[in-house]
Amino acid sequence: MYLSIIIIPFLGSCLAGGFGRYLGPYGTSLITIFSMASAATLSCFVFYEVGLSSCPCYIKGIFWISSEYFYTNWGFLFDSLTALMLVIVTIISMLVHIYSTEYMSHDPCLPRFMSYLSLFTAFMVVLVTADNYIQMFFGWEGIGLTSFLLINFWFTRLQANKAAIKAMLLNRLGDFGLAIGIFLIYLHFQSLDYDSVFALSSLLESRKVFFFLFDVNLLGLVGILLFVGAIGKSAQIGLHTWLPDAMEGPTPVSALIHAATLVTAGVFLLVRSSPILENSQQVLSVITVFGALTAFFSASTGLFQNDLKRVIAYSTCSQLGYMVFACGASNYATGIFHLANHAFFKALLFLSAGAVIHGVKDEQDMRKMGGLAKTVPFTYGMILIGSFSLMGLPFLTGYYSKDFILETSYAKHGILAHFSFWLGCAAAFFTAFYSTRLIFLTFLSEPNGFRPILSKTHESPTKMTLPLGVLAVPSIFIGYFTQDMITGMGTTFWGNSIQTFPENFSNTDAEFIPLGIKLLPVFFSLLGGAFAFSVYTYKQRLLYSLKLNLLGRKLYTFLNRKWFFDKIYNEILLQNVLIFGYSVSFKILDRGMVEFLGPRGLTLLIHLHASAMQKLQTGYVYQYAFFIFAGTALTITATTMKFYSLLVVDYKFTAVILVGLAAFNLQRIIKK
Repeated sequence: MYLSIIIIPFLGSCLAGGFGRYLGPYGTSLITIFSMASAATLSCFVFYEVGLSSCPCYIKGIFWISSEYFYTNWGFLFDSLTALMLVIVTIISMLVHIYSTEYMSHDPCLPRFMSYLSLFTAFMVVLVTADNYIQMFFGWEGIGLTSFLLINFWFTRLQANKAAIKAMLLNRLGDFGLAIGIFLIYLHFQSLDYDSVFALSSLLESRKVFFFLFDVNLLGLVGILLFVGAIGKSAQIGLHTWLPDAMEGPTPVSALIHAATLVTAGVFLLVRSSPILENSQQVLSVITVFGALTAFFSASTGLFQNDLKRVIAYSTCSQLGYMVFACGASNYATGIFHLANHAFFKALLFLSAGAVIHGVKDEQDMRKMGGLAKTVPFTYGMILIGSFSLMGLPFLTGYYSKDFILETSYAKHGILAHFSFWLGCAAAFFTAFYSTRLIFLTFLSEPNGFRPILSKTHESPTKMTLPLGVLAVPSIFIGYFTQDMITGMGTTFWGNSIQTFPENFSNTDAEFIPLGIKLLPVFFSLLGGAFAFSVYTYKQRLLYSLKLNLLGRKLYTFLNRKWFFDKIYNEILLQNVLIFGYSVSFKILDRGMVEFLGPRGLTLLIHLHASAMQKLQTGYVYQYAFFIFAGTALTITATTMKFYSLLVVDYKFTAVILVGLAAFNLQRIIKK
């Protein structure tokens, strides 16, 4: 049963990709949906047996790698963390598969698309079930590859090509740090198995390593490098710019990436590596700062985005910031709780946005929509549920996890904890504002699009609305029913999956913080929603006048252009790198030193000396006699002055002669 969850998605992907031409769109869809439904069903059984019945399972598979002292098998770890992730990944992937059969039905390459989706899910399953870092890295790179294929699915579109390359390159930067971290783990722990590494982590707490001319703490360095990998995959500030551009792929891809697979891998890595992170308070502080800044930055950027999918994408980036700074505050269970809740309502939001885009003939600009509440009432209701849950309104799924993250952060009673709390509250205000703005511009405002398109909008077919209805249920109730099991006091759900030191545990203190602090995030959310609704309903002229104002126009441009991160990267970093690569690396090093000191320079040097020697062959006897006499005299003089011994003993003199000869020859070659 356990291994079937891993094998079945790979099998479905292979059948769809290898025999899609013969199976056709219908047969391919049937096979991939059946494979994902089977994996989801088995995942529910695993969740009951492992998570609810506290019976973790370890499976050592076939031999994989053997090199000197490095030996590893295919191993699979099914504990509570893995069981919870499997349920999230497989169920949401199954619903996305069902949705995709209708959304992509017009595409002639549907079998290829379904194959990629199943392969994406299969690699994510490998990542969460691995029992060692090298196997986890295999799944990590697999989801990176398949994300490139899915974002670039419509490969004839230039923007899709650019977005896929951007996602691949930025993820490679994070993967480079993760790879170095894995190398360091093996170098000092002599193992990559989770159980061995975590058992030895406390013993190596004070070990120092020499890294880039500095003596640094081993576990601190490993924790930072693992977090660099998480920054790339989970789109934290600095390496976040690929995530909004990934919207160039089909909408089901966006739903799968943002809800259950790619971006959640970084948070999963942090939670899985909790025994390493707990031994370095400095790493936890860095994680807290990055997560809080990402939540604030992404929420502020989403305020004035006009693309429907990009607004939801920036909300994903912001919610990932909440999860990351929860891990930085050692609230790993709360971070995973928010990951699980977020997966359901974010999938609901993206698939509902896809239904809207499908209904308005692929238009994504919210300014060209409006008035859709009457024509697509079911999709409107689904967007409301997803947005209210995203805003963290009371008694919806998002409320139970996001507010608890802020409460436990405030309960840490430290400067960084309060820093993350207040930035999180500000992000809650911005989230409510842009969520309400999305609802108003898309559904409640006066129609602003083309009449022939808006007049023909209608509800999506059953294959698209059924997944929305299924996702709406956990988006409302799953947080309430699972809160005590996942984050409750004294819960035994996690077992040994997560390690938190007693001095870092703040769940108890969170119960005794002032009531006003507990209600503050809800107040900010309600205030942001009410402010956006009042402004866009009654004060639209105020918005227009603000855009005409110099300061307002600058602020709007700053936020709409995403804090100019892309401009900084393109014009300051990349342009200078390209200039250096052409002017210095290519012209001076490659075409200069390498060519002059390499084969071409050697060829020219031999040719010049051969030509000079050829001129000495004049045929005159008196010139030959002069050369013989001069050579004999030079030989006698050198022998007398011990010239050769001087060359051997005094290396400085030899070096001066060689450099002089090289400079003279190089000058002759250049003149030639």
